Amino acid sequence: GFVKSPLSQKRLAQDSVELHCEAIGSPIPEIQWWFEGNDPNETYAQLWDGARQDRVKINATYNLHSTSTISIANLTGDDSGMYECRASNDPDRNHLSKSPKVKWIRSQANLFVIEREYIKAQVATVAGKLVLTCNISGSYPGIDGHEWVHGDKVLQTDTDSGTSTSYTIEGKMEEHSGVYECVYKTTPVVKGQVNISVPPQVTAYKKSEHGNEGDTGVLICKSASFPPVDSWVWKKNGQEQPLVNGSGRYIIKSSGNKTELRILKLSIEEDAGDYHCNGTNAYGTGGATINLRVRSRLAALWPFLGIVAEVLVLVTIIFIYEKRRKPDEVLDGKKKSNATNHKDKNVRQRNAN
Repeated sequence: GFVKSPLSQKRLAQDSVELHCEAIGSPIPEIQWWFEGNDPNETYAQLWDGARQDRVKINATYNLHSTSTISIANLTGDDSGMYECRASNDPDRNHLSKSPKVKWIRSQANLFVIEREYIKAQVATVAGKLVLTCNISGSYPGIDGHEWVHGDKVLQTDTDSGTSTSYTIEGKMEEHSGVYECVYKTTPVVKGQVNISVPPQVTAYKKSEHGNEGDTGVLICKSASFPPVDSWVWKKNGQEQPLVNGSGRYIIKSSGNKTELRILKLSIEEDAGDYHCNGTNAYGTGGATINLRVRSRLAALWPFLGIVAEVLVLVTIIFIYEKRRKPDEVLDGKKKSNATNHKDKNVRQRNAN
């Protein structure tokens, strides 16, 4: 048979680990997991799915060859030790009294669970700037540098070996709220967390919205600050009671960073006006105002009707002008015709003489 298992691994307390083992043989061998702790008096004990208060999970498949994966969640210092993967296809491998003819094939992996060092993280305002600081307690060997990370973006990196690291932000807390991580480049990596927390900084998607009578009006407010909004409230100007989702023609959909108010079948008399959205978290409340204008359904026709009216006025003016011009042109035509006739008559009389 053939057995494969990982090399020694290091993990931080409260993290998780996964070890993998494969075995090939005919018939297909069985795989078992055994553990021996670092205590000198401790001996190997078999592990099963659900052991250690259900922190241990074992997933095995037996198809052409054997594969088995052991996962241990929420690691503690007691999980440190030697993990052994054993494989055998002897029919008597699990017999209580008979000794198997084929010995168990074994492969080992040593796991070191490192207790998390206490990291003190804080934020302070110094000369109009935000200074984020992380300080790891005690002496921590093997620090090759630090990083400051915000989301997926690395903000700063260095190769210092000190237990303290800081990052400076220019601006107000309200403009830079969020979760910042200080990363210690050790083996394994150690991280601290600095939270810049502010009341919701609420803005309206549009300060003024337009809707046609009978259509659905949509008003949207957002807050990109940290921590997210716990609760959103909508009110109409002049009304003390907040608008309730599903009541009347109001539909409200809210998440941590966005809220949307839909008003069905808009009415000019009832729905036009200012609407206030307010978001609240553990640090306070913020709000914004949106003005809703409701137009008549005929509003879209007014430009068209105006153009038609202008055309009609223009045609009427042209028609009146042409009608007044025609009699003068006829008289002018007759005068010219009479003059021509007199000239012809005089010529004929001269020729006759």
